Amino acid sequence: MKRTIFIGLITVWLVAGLTAQNTLPENAPEAVSTVADTIQDNAIVYPESMTEKLSDLLRNWQLDLSNAEIDCKRGHNVVFHDSVYIKKLHNLPSEMELSFNSVVKNYIEMYAVRKREQVSYMLALGDYYFPMFEQALDRHGLPLELKYLPVIESALNPVAVSRAGATGLWQFMLRTGKGYGLEVNSLVDERRDPYKSTDAAARYLKDLYAIYGDWNLVIAAYNCGPGNVNKAIARSGGKRDYWEIYYRLPRETRGYVPAFVAANYIMNYYADHNICPAHSSSLTAALDTVQVNERIHLEQIARVLDIPVGELQRLNPQFKRDVIPGDFRAHALVLPTEKMYAFIDKNDTIINYDKERYFTHRANTDGFLDGSVSSVSGNTTNVYYRVKKGDNLSAIARRNGTTVALLKSWNGLSSNKLNIGKQLIVGKKVVLPQATTEKQLAQAVTDNRDGETRTVNQYYRVRKGDTLGDIARKNGIQVAQLQSWNGLSSSRIGIGDRLIVGKKVVPSPQEPESGKGDYSRAETAAGGNIVSSYLRGQIEKKAGETKLPDEPETVSAIEGEISMEWEDR
Repeated sequence: MKRTIFIGLITVWLVAGLTAQNTLPENAPEAVSTVADTIQDNAIVYPESMTEKLSDLLRNWQLDLSNAEIDCKRGHNVVFHDSVYIKKLHNLPSEMELSFNSVVKNYIEMYAVRKREQVSYMLALGDYYFPMFEQALDRHGLPLELKYLPVIESALNPVAVSRAGATGLWQFMLRTGKGYGLEVNSLVDERRDPYKSTDAAARYLKDLYAIYGDWNLVIAAYNCGPGNVNKAIARSGGKRDYWEIYYRLPRETRGYVPAFVAANYIMNYYADHNICPAHSSSLTAALDTVQVNERIHLEQIARVLDIPVGELQRLNPQFKRDVIPGDFRAHALVLPTEKMYAFIDKNDTIINYDKERYFTHRANTDGFLDGSVSSVSGNTTNVYYRVKKGDNLSAIARRNGTTVALLKSWNGLSSNKLNIGKQLIVGKKVVLPQATTEKQLAQAVTDNRDGETRTVNQYYRVRKGDTLGDIARKNGIQVAQLQSWNGLSSSRIGIGDRLIVGKKVVPSPQEPESGKGDYSRAETAAGGNIVSSYLRGQIEKKAGETKLPDEPETVSAIEGEISMEWEDR
């Protein structure tokens, strides 16, 4: 009996050993059975890209995948045994160590379950970005697996901005980006330029590898900076293995390497988890680049070449205000190849298309100082003064708040000599045009101090396909005016946004003087006491309500809306 039991135990032990040999990859590294296996960490902080809402990412990606081609059948996630994950990672043709542990597994499950749809879109974006990344990495002799670093850095969002201010696909801080030759100013941020930022990132990674000679430490230093990695190495007694200094690193960096390993896994084995790439032909269209040294707005290009502004913004995210500066250096503009020759052929037309609407900055304002240009829209009339005995140009200029030079210019005087009785132009008075149409009323400049008129905001709700240029043109105003009225820092707008598109001047309700008129007249007359009391009460009520941040309203605008509500009653 004992002999039978002993033989049975031996058999079970042998079967278990053979099973383990078949499960683990051939020549598997010993690292999988060392400290990496013992990592247990529930206190890590996920990279910011993994906490983004998909709706926000879709807006920033500017993707239209409504007609996306699905290459595989969607299904539920498939969960594998740990040994399968180990084998799959080990089989990837990688120069970098892609080891497995419980933290890596958590990230793999996050991508395969909670972020399945995001992975689907990132695979589509990868058709555009990954070849670009590979080209730069290969040019600098770096592992091509690093192309998946922006997956965890920015979720492949070229306009991503972290809480700390890191920007772009590769999440460069301002100082680091400028240190690697990226231009950053009010109009251009080359940290958002896919081509230039990728080349800068490759050079930065190459420099970090020259310091550490270990890719896991390089990736950690890329995230938190060499200073924090050096501190972790020093606190661990000089150990230079990422997994041995793991708990010495900042919490937000601990999950960085595991997330990178998981990104490599999911981008290669997505089909095994029934994740389908949402391919779109618009993302893989042939592109070309042209150097531009003239100031051009992207909407000018869109109008002349019949290209959606959104597509130009997606291809050229480095232009923060949709403006190519046209300064002392040329800037690269990416266009669909089919539009490249048209751009070159129609370059002058593009530059001059509604130029005064898109570029309102004045190059020279000397005319405002010498009085040859009026700063207020409308006609001007001369203000005259008749010279009296004892007058001189200096005294006349001082009394009328002007200069002797202007007096001479306005009156064609070549000397300071004056004749008594001569009529001099001593100023310019603005005369507002008679507002006879709604458009003229909206554009009129009104002085509300006398209480006779007030300005009412006119609103428009943004619809699909609208651009600021279209809305401005329909309402007879400039894009710059729209941006000013609505507090916009760029020309990007969202469907459903409520925009101020005009200022309408209307008469204010008038109250009769105290003690004049009887009660019946005050009750029925336009602008009577009852109406005025109602208006004042409603204004106070509305002034106390919380305003939505995207719908600023002036008191005059509120008063105008209330007045219209009263008239409807």
